[in-house]
Amino acid sequence: MQKTTDEGRIRLVHQETVWKRFVHMQTLVFDQRMPNGQVVRIDREVHDHGSAAAILLFDPQKDAVVLVRQFRPAVFINGDPSFMLEVPAGLTDGDAPDEAIRREAMEETGYAVKEVRYLFDTYSSPGTLTEKVGLFYARVDLDEKAGLGGGLETEGEDIEVISIGLDQAFAMISSGEITDAKTIILLQWAMLNRAGL
Repeated sequence: MQKTTDEGRIRLVHQETVWKRFVHMQTLVFDQRMPNGQVVRIDREVHDHGSAAAILLFDPQKDAVVLVRQFRPAVFINGDPSFMLEVPAGLTDGDAPDEAIRREAMEETGYAVKEVRYLFDTYSSPGTLTEKVGLFYARVDLDEKAGLGGGLETEGEDIEVISIGLDQAFAMISSGEITDAKTIILLQWAMLNRAGL
């Protein structure tokens, strides 16, 4: 397979799947033309499990956000507290990101979200992960849940739903209680755009 991109500076020479289950692991070989004209061969591994979406659910009357706490295996392996506090999120599974995040919000939190506002896309670790996460915002009324939330038993999910004041959630970044990148980004976006929430 030969694919040239970025004005011809990068050429994909070889691509091979080495593992495919929930994670699709590939080895990739590139030729990169350096600024001095020299061509350097680069051998990398890339982890792909699809695109995702995440959402900040905010109740303007209570000035509070809805977060979820769930087990994260990679964090466990690093020796950090493995039940992470995060914004609701999930894989798009082939759906449009706005449709996927409505589904995930309902499954994880029990809040039925109709109007979502697309904010922007982000890559959490573009050196090795192909996952692009679409970030969204929506208003909710904490007193009007349409379901229980907590995730899907069929997917082995055990999700705790937590509502917390925006200021307190934001302070949890500095205290180290919130370390998830997409959650930090969305909470920072909320603080920067607070007047319009």
